[in-house]
Amino acid sequence: MIKRIFIPILFLSCYTTSYAQHEGLIQEIEQYHKELNEEFSNPEESPLTDSDLKAFTSLDFFPIDLKYRVEARFVRTLGQKPFKMATTTTRSPIYEKYGEAHFELDGEKFVLEIFQSHELRETEEYKDYLFLPFTDLTNGEETYGGGRYLGLTIPEADSIILDFNKAYNPYCAYNKKYSCPIVPRQNRVRTKVLAGVKAFKAP
Repeated sequence: MIKRIFIPILFLSCYTTSYAQHEGLIQEIEQYHKELNEEFSNPEESPLTDSDLKAFTSLDFFPIDLKYRVEARFVRTLGQKPFKMATTTTRSPIYEKYGEAHFELDGEKFVLEIFQSHELRETEEYKDYLFLPFTDLTNGEETYGGGRYLGLTIPEADSIILDFNKAYNPYCAYNKKYSCPIVPRQNRVRTKVLAGVKAFKAP
């Protein structure tokens, strides 16, 4: 009798914890999307042109899908030489390959390179900031043709979370006056990443 009572209670406890974690992650992503919209609505922060800003109500996001929140194996790559990152203009910011993210999505294995900006790492706010630009098979259709970005922080262990629900467009997707890093050829995801910000369509 004791076993019959204990097992369902244990199962219910695990289910409740899993459900709470799931809801917490959803809320975290929703908050991130809300903050993006607030940034784009603010004339002092928005990358939008004046005409687009006047009509702006919200960015277009894919539905949140935790399938695209991936725990990747993080490999630190020491001894990398700094290089000039190609951009959409003549600007050539200095970056360094910081590590690699090894993960699986849609049954395929991928390795994406993660970078660190030499300029940003000198600031207190962004000293732990990492940059992961990527392209996928939605580019030019559902999403911006030049690819999207993920902002990360230096992990404390050998794993790192890639939450593609937080993928965002470079500013030059909204306004040509900006200079944006071009996604390196090696950071191609050969599947559709149906998460994060979609292509911008002017009102």
